[in-house]
Amino acid sequence: MIIGIPKELNQDETRSAITAGTVKSYTKFGFSVMVEAGSGVLSHISDDELKEAGAEIVSSANNIFQKADIVIKVNSPSNEEIDLMKEGSLLVSFMQTTKETETVKKLQSKKINAISMHLIPRTTLAQKMDALSSQSNIAGYKAVLMGACHIEKYMPLLMTAAGTIPPAKVVVIGAGVAGLQAIATAKRLGAQVEASDVRPEVKEQVESLGAKYIEVKTDEAEGVGEGGYAKETSDDYKKKQQELLAEHISKSDIVITTALIPGRPAPILIPEDMVKGMKSGSVIMDLASENGGNCELTEPDQIVTKHGVIIDGTTNIPGTMSVHATELYAKNVNALLTHIYSSEDLSLNMEDEITEGSLYLYNGEIVDDRTKEALS
Repeated sequence: MIIGIPKELNQDETRSAITAGTVKSYTKFGFSVMVEAGSGVLSHISDDELKEAGAEIVSSANNIFQKADIVIKVNSPSNEEIDLMKEGSLLVSFMQTTKETETVKKLQSKKINAISMHLIPRTTLAQKMDALSSQSNIAGYKAVLMGACHIEKYMPLLMTAAGTIPPAKVVVIGAGVAGLQAIATAKRLGAQVEASDVRPEVKEQVESLGAKYIEVKTDEAEGVGEGGYAKETSDDYKKKQQELLAEHISKSDIVITTALIPGRPAPILIPEDMVKGMKSGSVIMDLASENGGNCELTEPDQIVTKHGVIIDGTTNIPGTMSVHATELYAKNVNALLTHIYSSEDLSLNMEDEITEGSLYLYNGEIVDDRTKEALS
């Protein structure tokens, strides 16, 4: 059985889906590995490294799509790539199936079986396969560094001969994987950090990292959704949340927003009026920009200044750390495939809970409920 890794077509994508280490793991498991030449260049992995590890390096992606039984990508495939794929082959990618419905339909028409790394179940068994968490961890870390570069001031408290410089104030909205890493990184840089989340149970985690928890007083844990993810909250809760956030954000130097709701557009937590109340020269790092953004004024993949506030809408922050982003993504996919396939005959275990949770297309049928709903 052949695993194929083509180069990513997106010119801004620096990540790859393969490393020398995962090539060795796949070949030891029983797979053959084909890699398009130059696939790892932007993540500083040479063709020679991959070849030495056991991969076959091919000059054209056409060979990969026509021969591979399993195709691994970071981004979604183009229509041209889908046309080249074998019927019945398996695609593994980071596709948001509820957004990219036309691509889902195209894959379905070609009877491609498909797994999204976005759909990996949030279970203990699946932790080492959780690419969403590994990439979010990178995003939370790098967002703080990018925000620190945008503001024209120090992050830590400094005692100088000319006087004391107070620490920068950072507000993190959303205390999931990205948010918690942002809190930890900002604290390591010496900032004063506050954080907010719709899930009250994360208060202890926030405070354990040394940040102050911004708590919206409510009688219900209404922000807690399936699998521990956040869910849509009531209008009354949103009003209380925005009133409270406005007070804290107006005093901040950096605001990092990470709030996402699976399968839905990102909630607007910072409307334009709130931006108007922020300090001139302050920064919003909107990690939800790919799904529309948590700030009303965010422009995806643009850095803009509105009302004196810098708003950074970079969508692929993990791609700015291509070495570790590639290493982690490749390991996540490797852990998945060596779990859901049998080492004896390389058959796909359709009864496995992780296969069932991450598969959205099988034999020409949509088998994921959220994807079905998006297409209905």
